[in-house]
Amino acid sequence: MASEIKSWQIVDGKLVPIKSSLAENSRKEREDLEQWIKSNPSVLGDDIALIGQQVQTSSGPMDFLGIDSSGNIVIIELKRDRLPREALVQAIDYASDVAEWDLDRFREICKSYTDQTFEDYFQQRFEGILIEDLAINQAQRLLLVGFAVEESLGRMIEWLSDKYSVGINAVVLNYLKTPKGDEILSRMVIIPEEVEKRKTNKKKFIIEMSNDPGTYDDATLETKLIEYFSKNLYSSQRIKDYLLPTLLMKGKVSRDELRKELVRLQAAPDESQAGYFLSLISSQLGHKWKDYLRQIISYEYPNHPWEKDNFQIREEYINLVRAVLDKVKTK
Repeated sequence: MASEIKSWQIVDGKLVPIKSSLAENSRKEREDLEQWIKSNPSVLGDDIALIGQQVQTSSGPMDFLGIDSSGNIVIIELKRDRLPREALVQAIDYASDVAEWDLDRFREICKSYTDQTFEDYFQQRFEGILIEDLAINQAQRLLLVGFAVEESLGRMIEWLSDKYSVGINAVVLNYLKTPKGDEILSRMVIIPEEVEKRKTNKKKFIIEMSNDPGTYDDATLETKLIEYFSKNLYSSQRIKDYLLPTLLMKGKVSRDELRKELVRLQAAPDESQAGYFLSLISSQLGHKWKDYLRQIISYEYPNHPWEKDNFQIREEYINLVRAVLDKVKTK
């Protein structure tokens, strides 16, 4: 099965074939095709956020590196002409290297490409999905992008997807330049996106939420808090470094006051971003299995039944919280 998109222009009631290529119009893969994709990555799929370009691997630089909303890393290989079967081998080679990378490597790549932290960029791109609940890079997806697909490559892609549920697809682009000089880029995919998404998201999860506080004894509670605040996660660090010290100093604090305080402490550039950070913190407090956080922090719902507000440390745990913060500072 060879895949290629052909187009015709309707002129005086007749179909006139339009055939043009990047090379024929002095368009280049690096300077033009990559720039177009950067300007609107949705041409690759709605569930992919780009985090790196020309990312170096042990076998050379890959064109783009992405991530999807399930935490899978996406290896993207571009060709400005027909995709040969060798493109699959190249992508697998990259994926075998990327599979061994740790979170710090992705943070470094994302910061260089987006000028944002990996965690914050993910949360902004995939609203409502908490990165802290995902296993980043547990699986890798392969995405080959070109202007036609060799028959043998098309067979291999379908076979790997159908028989082995490999997260793999090919995006077939069509570049047109009309007689008037307008440039048009269209696309099709080998595997329907909803089918590929089902294969790469087999492990569905439901985040259980609760408002019930924990009932741990002081020693167990202290151990759980120290373990949580020692994790290199943005929300846990924001709770440790900003929320708890503010509550210790001021007592009960409203959501509006916390937004202003986060900006004052330079934990957020503005109140809008501070509000976003507070939403992430609120989600952490609501996770059913993080009842140890609710054991020390209480909150209300004065304005909306879904929005936590008026946070404070429960009086009986003020000294324990101070002790925990002192211990995690010295770690």
